[in-house]
Amino acid sequence: MANNKRWLYLAVGTLLLIFCGLIYGWSLFKTPFSEVYTGWSLSQLSMTFTISMIFFCIGGFVAGKLAAKFKPQIIIILSAIFLLVGFFGVSRLNPDNPSSSLTMLYICYGVLGGSGVGLTYNCVIGTMNKWFPDKPGLASGIMMMGFGLGALILGSIATSLVASKGIFTTFMILGIMIFVVLLIGSFFIKVPEAPAGQSAAKELYGEGPSVMLKSASFWVFMLWCIVVNIGGLMVVNSAASIAVAFGAPAIVGMIVSVFNGAGRVIVGTIYDRKAGKFAMVVDMLFMFAGGIALLAGAKTMAMVLILIGLLAMGLCYGGNPTICSTFINRYYGPKYFSVNFGIGMFNLVPAAIIGPMIGSALVESSGGKYDSNFVAILVCAVISLVLWVVVSKCVEKENAKREEKRPF
Repeated sequence: MANNKRWLYLAVGTLLLIFCGLIYGWSLFKTPFSEVYTGWSLSQLSMTFTISMIFFCIGGFVAGKLAAKFKPQIIIILSAIFLLVGFFGVSRLNPDNPSSSLTMLYICYGVLGGSGVGLTYNCVIGTMNKWFPDKPGLASGIMMMGFGLGALILGSIATSLVASKGIFTTFMILGIMIFVVLLIGSFFIKVPEAPAGQSAAKELYGEGPSVMLKSASFWVFMLWCIVVNIGGLMVVNSAASIAVAFGAPAIVGMIVSVFNGAGRVIVGTIYDRKAGKFAMVVDMLFMFAGGIALLAGAKTMAMVLILIGLLAMGLCYGGNPTICSTFINRYYGPKYFSVNFGIGMFNLVPAAIIGPMIGSALVESSGGKYDSNFVAILVCAVISLVLWVVVSKCVEKENAKREEKRPF
């Protein structure tokens, strides 16, 4: 019975992350806000998303700390309150006061919205992984697929609401909607009980943050994640623009979002069936294939190659968070997973800053062409390969010092 329940809980957890994934839909709101606040620059609007990603990581870290003291339901309800207050605050912005409105947008959408999403993200993934000790990659992949596709799935609803109700009323409606879903869903997110007669201490092995942060494998692995994310974001962040630049409608760029979600499940399943080393190789192959196809498409103006490149880069970028979650869970153990994973989430911050910055600079310096971007992706792929070798060596050395070998 418990085995059947876990799939229900996983489905609910994925639903919660779909709604939280709307935070990634900031691009849907940029234009409506720029029409109301004509004096806001593009960089000022983009800063909203950057702040939300930083506090998304902070929220995830806090959730990991809270998980040791509070039930998942409490953390998710706290997240729901943050998102309700944040989105309601956005709905109350004053069009006649652009300066204070920008500050409030940063606080309400960036700080409260980002923190709220981070709380639920870590709480749901950390709790559900305890239900799937045999399939952590698949479970993480399914949930992260929901999170990655949140903006795509709910994007049409948000866009329709903006068109019919306006940007401010839309945020009030979305805030209430997300609050209700998280509140109801929180009752289904619970920690599994240890089987009768089974030692919980033996089951929940693991190394805490103090040990993890001293291990070379962690830091090299984080560098690997950052480099792969940088390469992915140079495409994911500009997918619609890339499609238009090569003669396709902007909607074609959404293929990245679709395969971003698919990559999370595919790579997670590979991690479960093979090993972390193999899953990382597959992810890097996606990046190599994507970079080569995009560069070849740019040189020949062959749209089919551009599409293949976008598809491959979507798979690569999507696979990264699943690998991060599963690596930390398996190698450092499930006992301190929530707090360890909260720390691991911070690899998104430098990647979210460096990737778009490099991509924009290369496009501007080349007169609007993307060729240099695609070369940079291949450079990232080569660097990631070197880091993969170093990670593997670090794991071998660390396992040799342990009493028992940890899976990787």
